Amino acid sequence: MKVLRLHASGDLRLHDEPLPVPAGGEALLRVKAVGICGSDLHWFRESGIGDARLVRPLVLGHEFTALDEQTGRLAAVDPAIPCGQCEFCLEGNPNLCLAVRFAGHADVDGAMRQYLSWPERNLFPLPENLDAPAGVMLEPLGVALHAVDLAHLRPGMHIGVFGCGPIGLLVIQLARLAGATRIVATDRLLRRVEAARSLGAQTAVQVGDDGCLPDLPALVGLRGLDVVFEVAGENQAVECAMAAAKPGGVVIPIGIPSQDRTSFSASTARRKGLTIKLCRRMKKTYPRAIDLVAHGKVDVSSLVTHRFPLDQALEAFAVADRREGLKVIIEP
Repeated sequence: MKVLRLHASGDLRLHDEPLPVPAGGEALLRVKAVGICGSDLHWFRESGIGDARLVRPLVLGHEFTALDEQTGRLAAVDPAIPCGQCEFCLEGNPNLCLAVRFAGHADVDGAMRQYLSWPERNLFPLPENLDAPAGVMLEPLGVALHAVDLAHLRPGMHIGVFGCGPIGLLVIQLARLAGATRIVATDRLLRRVEAARSLGAQTAVQVGDDGCLPDLPALVGLRGLDVVFEVAGENQAVECAMAAAKPGGVVIPIGIPSQDRTSFSASTARRKGLTIKLCRRMKKTYPRAIDLVAHGKVDVSSLVTHRFPLDQALEAFAVADRREGLKVIIEP
């Protein structure tokens, strides 16, 4: 089979390798589509993410759809394999498991290859009206669902989404479904601002290269926003989120900063009495995500803007790194 491995920053190489042999409880999967996530771009650009560094040539890719070779069914695949036995798993927080194995991270190979073996319990068969690219989008939709769960959104709230990549655009749709009466969205790229507006943001504004909003009080009102989701991975967006939130409001950082550091004005956050909730991947969201997409409640198809074969992976990563589209997908 063909396997794409990252050897160093910007150094992706295609290898010929033997097919994997499934262990007990695993299925042999033929990968049909895999998305390039922002975290994959961190690995590609920086040879790591946070404190996890590249220690051997790594197969990236954790947003994927695959065909179960035994059943012939197309399935979305949960990339996280928690231990299921630790304190955090038993508390119902498998996304916080300290022993979790995650596709395309650290020493666990991901899905940018033609075949892989993965636990059967991580497979979520797709209904006939969902194709492989739609299945890819269920992982970022799961992250968006988890973030919205953390926010405890209620009808009538005023919401901010700062950063309108795929996850930000999914948060906008979920906030609309939750009954938000005002959604304020920002991004540096005009096409993403326009996508935010088309998907439900009543106010969508392009910010400058410095990430600053021209007139924040005019944009969010003197009261401020009930909940602000920061999805840009940029410190300016975090600062703007703190400034835009109302006294007693909630700020949920989702974006991953390139330098593994986030800072903000302590006096702003303290005087407002803000609650800050960090979003760690997702948990138990695949069935809900499938239902939302299958019933037409969330649009994921319009977010898939580029599709490449495996042997054009370098071009695919270049397109994603330049932020030319929204979701870039590789189809092994």
